[in-house]
Amino acid sequence: MFIQPSPMPGLRLSAGITLTLLSLVVLAPVAALVAQGATLGPEGIWEAVNRPRVWAALWLSFRLSFLAALVNLGLGLVIAWVLVRYRFPGRRLLDAAVDLPFALPTAVAGIALTALYAPNGLIGGWAKEIGWKIAYTQAGIFVALLFVGLPFAVRTVQPVIEEIDREVEEASATLGANRLTTLIRVIWPMLMPAALTGFALALARAVGEYGSVIFIAGNIPLKTEIAPLLIVIELEEFDYRGAAAIGLAMLVISFALLMAINLLQIWSRRRIGHV
Repeated sequence: MFIQPSPMPGLRLSAGITLTLLSLVVLAPVAALVAQGATLGPEGIWEAVNRPRVWAALWLSFRLSFLAALVNLGLGLVIAWVLVRYRFPGRRLLDAAVDLPFALPTAVAGIALTALYAPNGLIGGWAKEIGWKIAYTQAGIFVALLFVGLPFAVRTVQPVIEEIDREVEEASATLGANRLTTLIRVIWPMLMPAALTGFALALARAVGEYGSVIFIAGNIPLKTEIAPLLIVIELEEFDYRGAAAIGLAMLVISFALLMAINLLQIWSRRRIGHV
């Protein structure tokens, strides 16, 4: 196979460093997880996973992660659009606040969210008066997943919005399209690949989130127990094979979801290319 030589020097060295780091950081841990699960065999893995507590934790983690990523997709588009297209007092402060979940330790975020949404907290106390309970329920988990995933949805679409010329919207308006039609038929196709990337990143972050969730979840088996916490419990009980089996189940489901999102991205790019 002929490889086109790069005009930049150091291609082989940079490729070697990249592949080495990728192998050490990503491929090696995944291979170790697969190897640990392989010692169980298919029947052993199924026996470890096929328990009501495990299915409940997996369903809770992936269901709420998907919903949180979906909501973050909408919120991220709106926030990114406002930050790019409008100038107002405090815009730079708001722009910096978007990255707060990146810098804040997850345990600190969990404690802060619990203090805020607990029945005696600022928002939790108000919700309690109208009969709602947020902390120590699935709603609390959902709020925590929204918090950790929002920056991914904002930062992936923000550069794309900055590249969209206002003349595109003006041209659409001169052709008789209203704002909604312009958004759906003109703006959204250009944003769709980046938006799907943000959705995938927010989903991946939410599925594996642990620190900010355990404080606000309540951690009740079959109700508010997430899959990462169940893995930690298995490890604390020295059931390494059971923890590996649950980890493999999460790996397979996550890979299938991300593969579906990537295929959708490819389809959206091809569709834009044909337009």
